[in-house]
Amino acid sequence: MKNGARRAAREVRWERMLPDQLEAAFAACPAVYFPYGLCEPHGPHCALGLDGLKAHGLLVRTARRHGGIVAPADFWHVHELGGYAVWAEREIGEARPWLTAVPPWVHFKNVCYHVRAAEVLGFHAAILLTGHYGPNYQDLETLVTWLQPHLRLRLCGIPDFVANRPGFPGDGADGDHAGKVETSQLWALEPRCVDLARLPAGARFARGHDAAAADLAAGRRMITDQVAWLGDRMRRLLADHDPERPSRLRTFDDVETFWEETVKPALASFKSMQPTWYEKPAPDPGSRWRENWHTRGPR
Repeated sequence: MKNGARRAAREVRWERMLPDQLEAAFAACPAVYFPYGLCEPHGPHCALGLDGLKAHGLLVRTARRHGGIVAPADFWHVHELGGYAVWAEREIGEARPWLTAVPPWVHFKNVCYHVRAAEVLGFHAAILLTGHYGPNYQDLETLVTWLQPHLRLRLCGIPDFVANRPGFPGDGADGDHAGKVETSQLWALEPRCVDLARLPAGARFARGHDAAAADLAAGRRMITDQVAWLGDRMRRLLADHDPERPSRLRTFDDVETFWEETVKPALASFKSMQPTWYEKPAPDPGSRWRENWHTRGPR
């Protein structure tokens, strides 16, 4: 490259692509990636959007290496109710949380509409990747199981830590919250969004206890391994595509019918709806986290 200039990375972000670029990318690899996360406290040292930035960054690198198109990131995700509220009372306290939170019945219906759009466009496979933890990812896995029989599109819905094995040296990679694993990942993906100098003793704001042990080189190794895992998973999904399968999630009415008949009756059993999965039964009276803790959902 002339004068050592670096060649611009191939564009794979749906919202930044021109029509002919999208058509060429689709023809080369009819795969789509959906990144999910939210803005929530991740210590004083990490950007609030860590979860979504992490998922989006991983998928952009995956698409550039293995093909496919990355859908716009969705930064509105599950928080504030059930065990999430109990967790937040302990880890965030009464500070202004800067959350982009919606309840499960909003987030997961949006996911259905995202999948419907991909089905109508003719994608053969999709990975739905959430960078936000807690039990919402188990509900995503359940929803994908229910959606799959209605689609030609082959689906995989997972949290990013599933692709992160062995992860941080010596620790595995079950995921953490703004600790050394997530901080290292974000540092590798979005270096301007991490500042370890902002880790004074006593400043918590939901930071991980071992955040100061974050390591840029380890973060880069994790990202490389995750991109390889995600690329392999997408190849297997594409290989399973069958154009003769029925395609029954094509209209807005199809989505609403699916939701009313399949999801809504089971919504109360979703793990992210449960009030007691974290540590104690409820936030204390008077806590800001008490307001939505026991939300039951649409009647």
